[in-house]
Amino acid sequence: MEHFVEDHQKRRLTERVDIMTAINILRSQGYEQDELIGEMTKVFYVDLDAYNEVVST
Repeated sequence: MEHFVEDHQKRRLTERVDIMTAINILRSQGYEQDELIGEMTKVFYVDLDAYNEVVST
């Protein structure tokens, strides 16, 4: 995900389904587990509690 967006234009990822969708897209593009949150926060504001719940299941 090589998209850089101004902070005021970032979409918020707070729903588990949205976070899981973003994770699945990044994984399909070859990103490893330890790279996911870094890539996601470049494009989105991510609810870290929800993110941690998703990746721990």
